[in-house]
Amino acid sequence: MKITKVETIRVDEFFHVLWVRIHTDNGLIGLGETWYLPRAVSSVIHEMYAPMLIGKDPMDREALWSAMFGNVEGFGYAGAELRALSAVDTALWDLAGQAVKRPIYDMLGGRCRDRVKIYNTVGSYGEIQDNEFEQRDPVGFLQNLLDDGITIVKAYYMGPYAAASGGNFISRKDIREALAPLAKQRKALGDQIEIAHDGGGQWQLAPAMTITQAMDEYDILWQEEMIRPINVETHLKLAEVTKAPICAAERLITKWHFREFIERGAAEIVMPDLIWTGGITETKKIAALAETYQTPVAPHDWTGPVNVFACAHISMSCPNVMVQETNRAYYRGWYDRFVEPNITIKDGFLFAPEGPGLGTRLKKSVLDRSDVHVETTTEAREWNWPGFIDPGQKTPHWYSPEVPAKGAKRGVPPAPARKSP
Repeated sequence: MKITKVETIRVDEFFHVLWVRIHTDNGLIGLGETWYLPRAVSSVIHEMYAPMLIGKDPMDREALWSAMFGNVEGFGYAGAELRALSAVDTALWDLAGQAVKRPIYDMLGGRCRDRVKIYNTVGSYGEIQDNEFEQRDPVGFLQNLLDDGITIVKAYYMGPYAAASGGNFISRKDIREALAPLAKQRKALGDQIEIAHDGGGQWQLAPAMTITQAMDEYDILWQEEMIRPINVETHLKLAEVTKAPICAAERLITKWHFREFIERGAAEIVMPDLIWTGGITETKKIAALAETYQTPVAPHDWTGPVNVFACAHISMSCPNVMVQETNRAYYRGWYDRFVEPNITIKDGFLFAPEGPGLGTRLKKSVLDRSDVHVETTTEAREWNWPGFIDPGQKTPHWYSPEVPAKGAKRGVPPAPARKSP
């Protein structure tokens, strides 16, 4: 099995999402996804990764991951480069599962469970306007989740208050005002529902400590990204004064970013985002690293439909997965317009996908949309830091004045084959 084409797909309506499809000579197509700045990610894929993949065997996932990462880590990798790599890696796993006719979780060591408990992050889309519902009736909103079988929620009580001071200060009066809905929820529902809190990385350490201590009386499930995960020491200081566990963090990229947070205990709950941190390959390793420190994992998801499937395979196969994030406004509101089948969520649980690979496919109708943008790469080239090397050539064109690439000037690396309808 050899890779013959790499394709990126985005639509204007959902301008954050990018899908990757990897085609092979035996007709199989692997699907991947990432989120944020899709044009930048697509450029990375077609300028660097896709030419490297053409002609390769998609079963060689570790070697391909290492080769792609090796070509970006020298000039800063924790952005579009890793989101691109994450999407490609997921598509390669999808291909591998299809090739052996097994779900991805079987290839990750088999199932530890056949379903995983979910929590709902507050979001809105179409007829499901949970943000407005929560603001209008905070108790009624949580009761509605309970009626839906969902017993864990994540909320953003302090979010609107950070902008006033740039996250540098908050008064006790503002804290009481911000937490008034939480106080009502706990008074009415008690411990019927678990409530996690996300600070969005908006606060400096001192106000974050004040906020988390004020929230402790409400038995918060975890405090997530009250401060940016850029300093292990500040996370440890926050953990020292906060009763709730510190959850970190979707912003950490690869096992190398996660390593110190896990080893030092600064991430008491580990939250990798699979489609940003390195795909299925890297997330499995992060979960294994967390397991050695007896640390639970709660995969992050507030993005597109493919990520939920990919996270489901991690959640089924890793013994230390605690809970899986979902957004009912998304999986009920728009996912099934793009993939078939949709993910199965019932009574507060995400169920193991069925079928080979990811267990879902991009609908054919997506390519017929008037707002779709498709780019493809079919030509093989090998990238290194000096530039591209054509198959069979030992010296990069960039360093070879006698043999410049077709259409390229000396000293400028040639562009890979890229097509857009």
